Amino acid sequence: MGENSGITRRSMLKAIPVAGLAAAASGSLGWRREAAASTSTSFPQPAVSTARPAPDSASAVLEQTLDVRFTEVSVPGYGRITTRTYNGTIPGPTVRVRGGQTLRLTHVNGLPPNPPHTGGHNTPHHPNSFNLHTHGMHVSPSGLADNVLREFAPRTPEEATSGAPEPRYVTTVQVPADHPAGTYWYHPHLHGAIAEQIVGGMTGVIIVEGDVDEVPEIKAADDLVVCVNELKVKDGKIPAFTSGAWVAGVPSTFTVNGTVNPTLRLRPGEVQRWRLVAATAFTALRLRVAGDRDGLPMHQIAQDGVTFAKPVVQNMLDLSMGNRADVLIRGGDPGRYELRAEGVPGPLMTIEVAGEPCRPPMELPTSLPPGKPFLDERDIANPHADREVIFHADARVFTGAFPNAFRVLGTGATPAADPHGDLTHDPAYGLFDPDYTNHTLPLGTIERWSIRTDETVPAHSHPFHLHTNQVLLTHRNGQRLDPPVWHDTIGLAGGKPGDSATFLVTYEDFTGRAIAHCHQLHHEDLGMMQTVQYVDPQSPARTDLASGLGTS
Repeated sequence: MGENSGITRRSMLKAIPVAGLAAAASGSLGWRREAAASTSTSFPQPAVSTARPAPDSASAVLEQTLDVRFTEVSVPGYGRITTRTYNGTIPGPTVRVRGGQTLRLTHVNGLPPNPPHTGGHNTPHHPNSFNLHTHGMHVSPSGLADNVLREFAPRTPEEATSGAPEPRYVTTVQVPADHPAGTYWYHPHLHGAIAEQIVGGMTGVIIVEGDVDEVPEIKAADDLVVCVNELKVKDGKIPAFTSGAWVAGVPSTFTVNGTVNPTLRLRPGEVQRWRLVAATAFTALRLRVAGDRDGLPMHQIAQDGVTFAKPVVQNMLDLSMGNRADVLIRGGDPGRYELRAEGVPGPLMTIEVAGEPCRPPMELPTSLPPGKPFLDERDIANPHADREVIFHADARVFTGAFPNAFRVLGTGATPAADPHGDLTHDPAYGLFDPDYTNHTLPLGTIERWSIRTDETVPAHSHPFHLHTNQVLLTHRNGQRLDPPVWHDTIGLAGGKPGDSATFLVTYEDFTGRAIAHCHQLHHEDLGMMQTVQYVDPQSPARTDLASGLGTS
């Protein structure tokens, strides 16, 4: 199986196939259903794997096999579709770990050989290759860990014809002992193949357990995954990414835990914890719990895996593509309620408040163990610590099926092929180049980034996502947030002007190559991505730290 022809050997590390497989495709632990003990038991939940002591490790290890192949899946409320899945389900299994434990995933690529590709690296290619990103987690981006520059390739045509075994790959993630407890997710992240795989349902939830789970009011509540997938289905399957207008005419089908509009039951006065996951590729979710008269407020306790200092009451909650939010919901007056997203026809799920009331009503916490201390911009010491990112699209730049250029401009932008020519039609300016480092980020420093989109259409959005390190959102559209909020993905909607944001970030613990990109995932596949290099500032090999700008 050869390297991806659209990505150079320098930037795309061929993943190491693993001989032998310790666990069966269903996972060596034996999955269990995370069934709530009260009225929510009929609400669908993904299978769950947890860590256990391992003989070859001083800490507990979660062993999970992720078997990827085309599967005919029944989607309750929609019908049967054929799509790429993890272990035959949408979403894949939920994995639960704690700080200090190890996540060891064995990937089986049972997909057919990749079709030939003759285009550039910023056009869709290798749809049957993948890798793994542990979205939002603060773990190593290098080696066999959260390394999105690996490729888990399928068999070649020759290998498939000869009956060679399906290739297997391993991801090993060491979870830091002090990792924030919260909700994260995993998905494939091979450049050129991400969007087609995500809209087919290749996603799963990661839960890092910890201090917030021991808060008495939270511990008493049912703990429920609410994973929202956005599927693009045509003629019973996911259409191939063959043009820039790819799925514009294909309506989105939204599922929660693999079901269209499932029903959740909640007793009056009962409190449940919902782990909301926006596993969508194209659509941001402005969520509310609507009722015939009044809705139910959401008591938000965490954003993107990081716990708040205290619950925040939200009647409307914005999740961009890739965001997560943990909320507590308490049943109110008996009746029918719906979890709705603005602009999405039909409810995402139905909530029936019924049954014997909880007497007295279950309590909500008034304070929480904060998940991560805030940064202070007064601690910025590097005179080159301010960076700017601008998401920009130029129409009708290229010939062929993908005419538009999706660029990341500002600090460290990928250089133009012709710096003196028409930049709006330049074939390289601001587009992902696997051999170019856009940002060199020294460990131990605090920096300030300003990000914005110059889209004029409000519906056009470019969520910003930085791998490896959480970012502290301090300003939105020039307005200071009090308090600031930790994120790993920040939504930026278009308008006149488009959205802007400012965040602080400190680069901690891990060196290596990672990426920053637009989480509107077909934009990422078409080049709206940059390479970042986390470096040790004490390393004598680095000579470009003074500028902190892009380097080749």
